[in-house]
Amino acid sequence: MTSTPLLRWGILGTGAIARQFADALATCKRGRLVAVASRQPADGLADCFGGVTVHAGYAALLSDPDIDAVYVATPHPGHAEWAIRACEAGKHVLCEKPLAMNVPEAMVVADAAERAGVVAMEAFMYRGHPQTRRLIDLIAAGAIGEVTLIQAAYGYHTDVAAGKRHFDPQLGGGAILDVGCYCVSMCRLIAGVAAGKLFAEPVELQAQGHLGPTGVDERATALLRFPGGLLAHMAVSITTVQDNSLRIYGTAGRIEVRSPWFCSGKTGGIGTIVLTSRSGAVETIEVETTDWLYALEADLFADAAATGAVPWPAPGPADTIGTMRVLDDWRRAIGLDYPCERPGRRETAAGRPLRRPVDAPMPYDDGLGLGKPASRIVTGGMALKSFPLAAAVYDAFFEAGGTMFDTAYVYGQGEVDRLLGQWLRSRGVREEVVLIAKGAHTPHCRPDAIRPQLMESLDRLGTDHVELYFMHRDDPSVPVGEFVDVLDALVREGRIGRFGGSNWTIARMEEAKAYASRNGRQGFDLLSNNFSLAEMVAPMWEGCIASSDDVSVEWLTRTQTPLFAWSSQARGFFTDRAGRDRHDDPVMVNCWYSETNFARRDRVHDLAARLGVTPAQVALAWLLVQPHPVFPIVGPATLGELRDSLGALRVRLTPDQAAWLKSGESR
Repeated sequence: MTSTPLLRWGILGTGAIARQFADALATCKRGRLVAVASRQPADGLADCFGGVTVHAGYAALLSDPDIDAVYVATPHPGHAEWAIRACEAGKHVLCEKPLAMNVPEAMVVADAAERAGVVAMEAFMYRGHPQTRRLIDLIAAGAIGEVTLIQAAYGYHTDVAAGKRHFDPQLGGGAILDVGCYCVSMCRLIAGVAAGKLFAEPVELQAQGHLGPTGVDERATALLRFPGGLLAHMAVSITTVQDNSLRIYGTAGRIEVRSPWFCSGKTGGIGTIVLTSRSGAVETIEVETTDWLYALEADLFADAAATGAVPWPAPGPADTIGTMRVLDDWRRAIGLDYPCERPGRRETAAGRPLRRPVDAPMPYDDGLGLGKPASRIVTGGMALKSFPLAAAVYDAFFEAGGTMFDTAYVYGQGEVDRLLGQWLRSRGVREEVVLIAKGAHTPHCRPDAIRPQLMESLDRLGTDHVELYFMHRDDPSVPVGEFVDVLDALVREGRIGRFGGSNWTIARMEEAKAYASRNGRQGFDLLSNNFSLAEMVAPMWEGCIASSDDVSVEWLTRTQTPLFAWSSQARGFFTDRAGRDRHDDPVMVNCWYSETNFARRDRVHDLAARLGVTPAQVALAWLLVQPHPVFPIVGPATLGELRDSLGALRVRLTPDQAAWLKSGESR
């Protein structure tokens, strides 16, 4: 039997937590410290870390071939950046908590780890301690009956001082991110175990906080409500000492953990869990270990690196993102954000300028004649509600070769326009992308509404023109020439390039083309209707039009009119959001449920299983092999959803497969 090689560690950062982790590594069973990195190495630094190699700069350590795993111990705003870069360098990553400044950054870290085939884990050291395992077992065994209330506190006092990270917004200071993450992580863990799950997500949050003179939260409280009525109260502080305990109440008693975060101590010892029955009987459970706290964490992480998966109860990617989401909500509730989250930052979450690899897998279409690459896949931003989230998704789309961005005057009451504009200005890529704008939605579908709405959208976007423009609806009572005249004038002014209709009938498109031809105007030569392998049974919104029927397909093929297909994946019909036995989404049922569509869905799932891809990827790939130009519009709410859609680019459907998916018969 061969022994497992020791995991070779490098540490980014040389502060107090880095030194604690380094000391613990000297006692762990499955790892050893090889190197540390500092931006400005001081004399004698190697001696402080046992004589290991000292790299000048973090990038130098990441290029060290003798390093297997990296411990990120930088200030908070550097966590995501260096975790991402470490993943890209092929290193496993244990990152100090919080993993990132917000959910979108955490998504980017998880995405980088998955794409690189490495493990990235958030460093909650208490999750690897046997005391936490014993606590979980007690809850799961019903030692206090049904869990109804959790109280978690973590507070300490540190003096306000210039440059101290705890109070510096530039360094992510404040109690919620520094210690609130422990309370949120623990409460979600306990609520999950109580419900027979690995972790649970709260359905409601109420919070209060005190922002000090530097603008960060010096103390804050939050109340979480979980499914089933379980409540969790959390109190955190950086200027007020608390008892730093955990109390869990149930229908048959209560549990108190007097040291939930450091357990039996940093260098081993005895941890205690006090179990009190409803009748008042007290049992003190001792959990003893000689292992150092951070050594336990390092050995647990070695298991993760060896297997490629984080072992529970350590936090995996979904658990970490869930904790981060609560922290985001908590900060939002007390009005706290950080400079690094605001528009204006040129760099991506990886800390570098946006870049598009020359070998990006995105196909392009030259038929639009825009003078710049037009990606076959278009991304929309209706589901992106904050700048950090919009930036994470738009960055990933751009770096995958995406150039087409869709927005509309009415989306989010203008917020989608604004977020896209903020991203364009922050990243400086306006001339490299194609903007698609829409206006004149019902009830403002009038010729005189087009110009003022467009000008407002341009102002929000921070540009003087868009490459493509669609009327968002049609009003057949208005002579089509009135619309053509206004849009043609905007083309001549350089405000828009090509234009067309969204939710327009073929008859009105032909009428508009004929008018333009007779009067020397530019005509409607683009269409943006619903088009999907699943045909829309009923309109999703009033005035919606689909073009998946045979008559429309024949016209599209004959005229080769570019079709910008919204709801190109039928709003998740091909995923587990739909099914013959699922009726919890009335919109899905009303708009997409038919036996014809379910038969197609069955064939999609069958082919996806055979190809080793997701059903949504097969459904999207089908659009890319149509006999007429289709530009599918996707609307990801997360980075994971975008990656799933982009995965369709790896699916190469044959004509026979495409025909079979639609009709059940090969050509």
